[in-house]
Amino acid sequence: MPNLIDTDTAKKTPVDDLVKQFNTDKTKGLTASDAQSRIQEYGPNEIPEKKQNAFLKFLKNFWGPIPFMIEAAAVLSAVTGAWADFCVIMFLLIMNGMIEFMQSRKADNAIAMLKASLASKAKAMRDGNWAEIDAKELVPGDIIQLKLGDVLPADVKLVDGDYLLCDEAALTGESLPVEKHPGDVAYSGSVAKQGEMTALVYGTALNTFFGRTAKLVGAAKTKSHFQAAVVKIGQYLIVLNFLLIGVVILDAVFFGKHAIDWWREITFCLVLTVAAIPAALPAVMSVTLAVGALALSKKQAIISKLMAIEEMAGMDILCSDKTGTITQNKLTVNGFLKIGKFQEEDIQLYGALATESDSKDPIDAAVMGMVKEKNDIQEKLKTCKQVKLIPFDPVSKRTEAEIKCENAEFKVSKGAPQVILELVKDKDKISDEVQKMVDEAGTHGYRTLGVGKTNDKGEWEYVGMIELMDPPREDSAETVRKAHELGVSVKMITGDHGAIAKETCKQVGIGPNILEAKSLNDLPDRKAIPLVEGADGFSQVFPEHKFEIVDLLQKNGHIVGMTGDGVNDAPALKKADCGTAVDGATDAAKSAADIVLTLPGLSVIVDAIMEARRIFQRLQSYAIYRIGETIDVLFFTVIAILIWDKFPVNPIMIILLAVFNDFPIMAIAYDNVKYSGKPEQWNMRKVIGISSIVGFLDVGFTLLLFALCYNFLLQDSTIVSQSVHKAIAAPVDNYKYAAQWIKDIFSAIDYKQLQTIAFLQLLIAGNFTIFICRTVGHFWSIIPGKSLFWASLLSKLLISAVCWNWFGAKIGGHEIGGCFGLIPSVDWQYIALIWVYAFVERMIISDFIKVWCYKLFNHAGIRWHRHGQIHKH
Repeated sequence: MPNLIDTDTAKKTPVDDLVKQFNTDKTKGLTASDAQSRIQEYGPNEIPEKKQNAFLKFLKNFWGPIPFMIEAAAVLSAVTGAWADFCVIMFLLIMNGMIEFMQSRKADNAIAMLKASLASKAKAMRDGNWAEIDAKELVPGDIIQLKLGDVLPADVKLVDGDYLLCDEAALTGESLPVEKHPGDVAYSGSVAKQGEMTALVYGTALNTFFGRTAKLVGAAKTKSHFQAAVVKIGQYLIVLNFLLIGVVILDAVFFGKHAIDWWREITFCLVLTVAAIPAALPAVMSVTLAVGALALSKKQAIISKLMAIEEMAGMDILCSDKTGTITQNKLTVNGFLKIGKFQEEDIQLYGALATESDSKDPIDAAVMGMVKEKNDIQEKLKTCKQVKLIPFDPVSKRTEAEIKCENAEFKVSKGAPQVILELVKDKDKISDEVQKMVDEAGTHGYRTLGVGKTNDKGEWEYVGMIELMDPPREDSAETVRKAHELGVSVKMITGDHGAIAKETCKQVGIGPNILEAKSLNDLPDRKAIPLVEGADGFSQVFPEHKFEIVDLLQKNGHIVGMTGDGVNDAPALKKADCGTAVDGATDAAKSAADIVLTLPGLSVIVDAIMEARRIFQRLQSYAIYRIGETIDVLFFTVIAILIWDKFPVNPIMIILLAVFNDFPIMAIAYDNVKYSGKPEQWNMRKVIGISSIVGFLDVGFTLLLFALCYNFLLQDSTIVSQSVHKAIAAPVDNYKYAAQWIKDIFSAIDYKQLQTIAFLQLLIAGNFTIFICRTVGHFWSIIPGKSLFWASLLSKLLISAVCWNWFGAKIGGHEIGGCFGLIPSVDWQYIALIWVYAFVERMIISDFIKVWCYKLFNHAGIRWHRHGQIHKH
């Protein structure tokens, strides 16, 4: 069997040598037996697609660090008999699994979309006869026929025929069809626009230009930075939990005053573990991201992968495709270059006369577009008639028309500048002038189109040239400017030549440092990364180059966004942290992307960045709140056990804390926030540092309230009796009256009611905590969203009602409270005290300390990167 070859080798090898190498015949093709043996050797000409059982794929969403923690919480809840908590946790687990499953199904369609754009049939020569076969049956060595409208079924070496005009825009980003002649190569997935040729197949399936694109799409995998942050949060809380559980067990063994009730100890430790696991964190994350996705959809940005929102918030580099993204992918006339006696109006008139008015050719459309709004030219066109028109073909490289006007008959032609020059009688005189104009236009990235006409003697004259360009979209320059203001560097990537890339960058405000993609070939990462980071754009890129550019930037710690619209963009779109398919993108690009824009241009990306940063602020606020509250519950509980040798709250209270604190906080998805002026990063040291400070402040205040109530208000405490009697008997009237006033207002409580006070303090103060965690400044610096405010208020009112003795009845000596006596009731005075105490210690004292801590971080000039490096400002 012949050895497979790559595209570079195919380009260099002459046709006859390649025919011999593949042991085939240009006039007879392969025999049926040869074709069958080769398909056994090389496999079918199709992109392999791994099919996975949908149910198994769904189950995979329950495998990983966060699912493991949530599943552990569910098991522990079942072991301790907390079935209500078990049901809640399982609901959260399944809901998140469903969300991930649905999102992954959308994202995994990229290969299928790529396959859909391949040819399904091919005309191949077998045993000396032409036959139409399934494209998947093609093998290296086949001789095939290509003609107008065909989607090329494989990578081929063109063998015979005049020319083939191939549209490779979806593969290479080139906006104009590319001329192909015998000896050239053409790629699978491109479309034949003109001409007819025979070709030799040298590459099939994954061994094609298109196949490498599909292979890159399959290999591109990224991990969300938020998922990594969630894992770190979970690990931090679980480690804290097990350390504290170890302390509780050791205290019970070595310092316990009574015989150890092991089941009671183990049950409490299990419940404490449930409280430490952030079971609601994925749910809050999903709700917040879903609300953000809805907001972005109203701005015509469709989210296919929720995590992309968080990634967009941290994006610091945006790699943008040029054709169809920054530019309009539509040729227009930029200007005119006059020669001799002719004026711009002459170039416009004769150029239009040399064009078919309803032609679909992009150059013809641009020429007719230039005179569409010019009334004087339109009037002159009406007085003339095309008697005969020879359309453009790549062999002659020009059009020609015979024109009959009112008083004259002449010929006009337009085409390649050098071709028009060859028609002119005095070409030697103007040759240097024409070449200088072409070169000057080329340095600015313009294509030139020559226009000529015959004079009264029938001699050709050079009228002038038309400058053509693919202009930037109207909003591209403003979008680039706003992106720079938001701290996002924009790098342009294009398959066009460097001159075109530089001119486009100049027009939209991107820097002039354009790097040819081939300069990255075979460079080690340590040399390639500085080149990529320093470049403002890249020219003459292939799909593997785009993929490599994104990969190199990611390796150096950048969060990279990528925009594109073609098949050639699909690998990079999937590889990028945030891939965005622009309006009009191919199905393959849309499927590989995380975000799909439904409006032309890039302006909506700026809106998406700002919205994504708002969402990031909400997620970060919740993370700080969740860590702080978990520290409060864990450390208060364990320290109280060590000091008083009793559980300060019962297991049902800990479970209710999780429910009443986390579910209202889901309304944070609707909170008012201000987006940052620079890319957001998960600064885990800062998040954990601030949340720990807030959490340990809460621990201190909760312990203080518990100690005061235990020592002065507990019914069976000898301290309270001695303290009150001593106060009443004291000679100082003020002290006596104050003690008596406290005794009159706050009636004595038993220990179970003290547990209710501790529970109520943890919950109400915890609900207040979210308001100080959501801002860097004081809590009033940004007014909270209505949904968050009312959800938090209703949660506090509901739990206060549950703990209040509102029935006035007793069971077993205790007032009926919430959960049918499982939470003993207390008088309204205690509830009022807790509200005031919690507000003062959280919203005033803790808030001022939090602001001071943030200033301390900033004053230290430390910027924490997501990879842990520390940089001084």
